[in-house]
Amino acid sequence: MPAQKSRYLLGISFVSTIGGFLFGYDTAIISGCNTFLEQHFELDAAALGWIVSSALLGTILGCVIAGSITDALGRKKALILAASCLTVSAVGSMLPPQFLGTMDQAFWITSNTDTAFNFLIVVRIIGGVGVGITSVVAPVYISELSRPESRGRMVSLYQLSITLGILLAFLVDWLVLSSAGEAAGVISGSNTNMFHWLFVEELWRGMFGTEIPIALLFLFLLFFVPETPRWLAGKGRSNEAEIIMIKIHGEEHARSEMIEIKELAKEEQGGLKELLQPFLRIPLLIGVLLPMFSHLSGIAAIMYFAPNIINESVQRVESAFLGAVLVGVVNSAFTFVAIMNIEKFGRRRLLLIGVVGAFVSLAGVGLLFAMDSQYVIVPLLMYVASFAFSYGPIVWVIISEIFPTRIRGLAVGLGSFSLMLTGFVITLTNPILIEGIGPSGTFFLYAALTLPAIWFIYRFVPETKGKTLEQIQKYWRSIKQ
Repeated sequence: MPAQKSRYLLGISFVSTIGGFLFGYDTAIISGCNTFLEQHFELDAAALGWIVSSALLGTILGCVIAGSITDALGRKKALILAASCLTVSAVGSMLPPQFLGTMDQAFWITSNTDTAFNFLIVVRIIGGVGVGITSVVAPVYISELSRPESRGRMVSLYQLSITLGILLAFLVDWLVLSSAGEAAGVISGSNTNMFHWLFVEELWRGMFGTEIPIALLFLFLLFFVPETPRWLAGKGRSNEAEIIMIKIHGEEHARSEMIEIKELAKEEQGGLKELLQPFLRIPLLIGVLLPMFSHLSGIAAIMYFAPNIINESVQRVESAFLGAVLVGVVNSAFTFVAIMNIEKFGRRRLLLIGVVGAFVSLAGVGLLFAMDSQYVIVPLLMYVASFAFSYGPIVWVIISEIFPTRIRGLAVGLGSFSLMLTGFVITLTNPILIEGIGPSGTFFLYAALTLPAIWFIYRFVPETKGKTLEQIQKYWRSIKQ
């Protein structure tokens, strides 16, 4: 592929993955807010789990509506809707009605604690809807634009963007906390300026507010990306599809691929009826269970509550935040490992190695917690590394490439729904489990939940590297179900 066209595809893919960056950023940014939200709202373990997991509840709704929206309106319009939700959420999360501080000279609307709490829940759910939509659409968008020999690497960019968002959020949390010093979260009761209010007295507001420029950038750039040729061809707009395909891949590749796309488009029916056809039973099973297994290992809880979990062993807030930054660094670094090797070793092999590694390291976390060791961070980082080069990117790659074009949005929506629902349950219950059965029991439970995944991947997940989306579709038709 000419360098100019390659850069164009990379640029388009980059824009679509900003939504994933915001997903990761929001996942981690609230981990720095947890302690201060607990103080301000006087939260118990269940209420803390609710405010943290409320965004995941929104992602469930986003996943439910994303499939029909992206298949009916197109991948681009669906991403614009997602970006709008994320922008509203970023602004609203910083500015729920004020309930502490100097009420006589409030910087924002005054209210009681319950109103502010409920407002924050609502805007986090709205942001979750945006995340749910982009989690479905972004991998599909990139998958439909990429060539077979680089599709795995390109779709993995979505997961990389999530990990980089997590890393930056952990760094921002640590910097804001360090800057505030001993005054962090202390309401002085005296007149103060807006910066001091946002980044010292009620610094959780400032932490949330750092999402705003990223969300606005995402929304703005989406107006300059094209629709995918495969979606356009499925809607009978073949001329538009071919123009975009040529611009991205060059004339020779575009002509040959358009012939194959048009051929299979005639056989596709679209909708739930096609998804339930016998030849798609195994893909449907993979699309629903593989995402579920990934979050049953506890990754969402670790990312949302990283400082809290690490603090259980080190008993020092600043050290816990630095440990969380290290979690983000390892997460990003090993996602690069996946990107560099997914086309070399394939999806299936990396997935199996990573999930076995996740089981061993989660068991190690449980064991060290049981021994009251301060070195829990070591197997915890091993788990994050194992997840980052396997479950993290490869789940998105596989579910975005194993379904026919006309139902790809619907099918990936079901997979993303499965992932988000499982993540919601894990995040909601994590503080309760740690309080009830302790950190050791919690991580032994997560380790046990990875065992069925190893058998499932070995038994059902095929290797798809190097195949066009149309060749994968023909493969499912050729095997006995």
